[in-house]
Amino acid sequence: MSPRRKTFFTKRALPALLAALLAPGAAYAFSPFVVRDIRVNGIQRVDVGTVFSYLPVKVGQEFSEAKASEAIQRLYASGLFNDVKIDEQGDVLVVSVKERPTIASVSFNGMREFDSKKMIQSLSQVGFGEGRVFDQSLLDRAVFELKQQYLSKGKYGVEINPIITPLERNRVGVNFDIFEGDVAKIRQITIVGNKTYSEGTLLDELQLTTPGMMTWYTGTDKYSREKLEGDVERLRSYYLDRGYLEYSAEPPQVSISPDRKSIYITFTIHEGRPYKLSSVKLAGNLLGLDDKIQKLVQVKAGETFSAAKTNATAKAITDYLGGLGYAFANVNPNPVLDRDKHEAALTFYIDPGRRVYVRRIQIGGNTRTRDEVVRREMRQQEAAWYDANSIKTSRDRIDRLGYFNDIQIHTAPVAGSPDQVDLNVDVKEKPTGLINVGVGYGTTDKLMLSAGISQDNAFGSGNTLSLQVNTSAINRTAVVSHTNPYWTKDGISKTTSLYYRRTTPYETSYTDGTYAVTAIGAGLNFGVPISEFDRVFAGVSFERNTIDLMDNPPAAYQDFVNTFGKSTNAAIFNLGWSKDTRDSALAPTKGNYTKLSGNFSTLDLKYYMLSAQEQYYMPLGRSFTLAFNGLVDWGKAYGGKPFPVIKDVYAGGIGSVRGYEGASLGPHDTNTNDYLGGSQRIVGNVQLYLPFPGASRDRTLRWFLFSDAGKVSNGSGECAAGPGNSIEDPCGWRYSAGVGFSWQSPLGPLQLSYGRALNAKPGDNKQAFQFQIGTGF
Repeated sequence: MSPRRKTFFTKRALPALLAALLAPGAAYAFSPFVVRDIRVNGIQRVDVGTVFSYLPVKVGQEFSEAKASEAIQRLYASGLFNDVKIDEQGDVLVVSVKERPTIASVSFNGMREFDSKKMIQSLSQVGFGEGRVFDQSLLDRAVFELKQQYLSKGKYGVEINPIITPLERNRVGVNFDIFEGDVAKIRQITIVGNKTYSEGTLLDELQLTTPGMMTWYTGTDKYSREKLEGDVERLRSYYLDRGYLEYSAEPPQVSISPDRKSIYITFTIHEGRPYKLSSVKLAGNLLGLDDKIQKLVQVKAGETFSAAKTNATAKAITDYLGGLGYAFANVNPNPVLDRDKHEAALTFYIDPGRRVYVRRIQIGGNTRTRDEVVRREMRQQEAAWYDANSIKTSRDRIDRLGYFNDIQIHTAPVAGSPDQVDLNVDVKEKPTGLINVGVGYGTTDKLMLSAGISQDNAFGSGNTLSLQVNTSAINRTAVVSHTNPYWTKDGISKTTSLYYRRTTPYETSYTDGTYAVTAIGAGLNFGVPISEFDRVFAGVSFERNTIDLMDNPPAAYQDFVNTFGKSTNAAIFNLGWSKDTRDSALAPTKGNYTKLSGNFSTLDLKYYMLSAQEQYYMPLGRSFTLAFNGLVDWGKAYGGKPFPVIKDVYAGGIGSVRGYEGASLGPHDTNTNDYLGGSQRIVGNVQLYLPFPGASRDRTLRWFLFSDAGKVSNGSGECAAGPGNSIEDPCGWRYSAGVGFSWQSPLGPLQLSYGRALNAKPGDNKQAFQFQIGTGF
């Protein structure tokens, strides 16, 4: 006789099943029995112990209809199985399951907006990824997550089709076929509820814009949820900075056109009224520094409340206390409103916390750069009081090395020592070796080629080695140099160099290159830091110059050969000082740069050249910068011989007086009309930088209005003109004005200018449009 067999139920129709179980006289009614054994059928990857863990019964225990129902629900709720069936064969409980497939791989086809690896990590956070059990609900959630990522980038037309491929061993491969579509562009931005400030004024504060001339590059006309949230905060800050403490805004309304290509945004705001400060007080633990802290307060009673000034005051006090060792100082500004008078009583609550000192400074992330290269830039010392200002200066100095992509300085409390902290300096190194080949074009130097190899952090020592070669229609140069920025522990730098330079005439229509000057030299220079911004430098170089005269050379160069000979030797000593407080070397908006230097030459060429330069940048509001530049060179010979023409300085063109051809100001040769330059030069520039429309993403992209002035002359008073004295007053002042454009483009630094010569004389070589660009490949 066959063994007794009872099939209780399966999960396939779970609601009906539960109803059947609860109904009297269920079809699957059976008598309880004691389980002699448990057998599991159908498992492939799931461990049999996992199945046992979900069963409410063990061998030797009684099994009933209630426990059968519970077992089915538990196994199905685990999410591991598509089908569950329980049988009884001769007091043996048989559990038959059908496992759900697992995800063997996740891939994307057509994804360009995101990195595949990062997207896989994002999907794993919602429970969808390799090794996970495949489930339709999880797949739907993954598709939803993908769409949300694309919607945040403004791609509302995205289409995502998951393709499921069955694999052996009950696995599946999931491939998302994606059609990204175009980014929806913002066609209209509307601000509702503004009364005090015009819509145009408020729109200027937003990062998002409607399509414009430069939005193809900046992308500000492409909708982004993150940018929208930032613009909401910008509007709020704009009003709070002007005293509108009751300003509020509703969530911005974003609508999309039926073709999913156009976005319309509406901001609804409630301005309120501006508040004036009735009083400004300090409270809390002032450490007896009331007078000094009071000087840091930037807001005064009677003024309109400004969130920017209030936050700046809190930061200034925090930084001040941080400089005294209070690393965890906390300053909370609290305005109390009098709505009837529209006044606010502002109190700064100060909690300096405990004063701490730095126990240890630890350098991390530098796999190649030596610890000492980073440590010698630290202005915060170990076993000294914590100084926030010194730590900031340290970070800036490490950043200026140029060896690292990222520098982070973290403060870590010392366990068991509340008055101590450790500083962890974490750096991320970048390649500092460079092999480059470049090409550029300028209106003066024409085609320019360059090549070089350099290592800014040779062997992780912080030293610089380089070989650079440049050639153009006028100049050919090769330089080999080595710089040790810490030749001494005090930060004195040493630079040694060898150079070769060959110069041909600055050509005009009268010359075909009738001479060449070749200079070969070696130099040794030292730089001595005297403050964080000031540096004194001194050095000496030895130089040998050779002149090759060809057919019809300039008279000035014939006279030089007659006086000095074709070959000359010179020992040139230099001494100088520089100070740089600019906020950026690429696109400064404030600060100044000052440089004074002098060269003194002896042996065959006896002369000296004094030079001074001053740059000053004045911010005008948030987006405008007024820049001033002045340059003076004054050279003179001694020993009874004239100033050597091969050491003349030049002006004209980009970098000096625009609107005139490059190097064309000053004396011209009487035979060939070549530009000779002079021993004295004065140049002045005034430039107003304005933001380029829609270019808020790139601060180096700017246009400007300029006015230039300059002159070049000889100290002897001689100012030779071209053939037939065709140039009137060549050594007099020249003025120009115009408009320009500058950009640190992906192809290299680009500068364009259109200048008009304001007082050009007969014979001057004018050049209204000038540009210069360089690139590397």
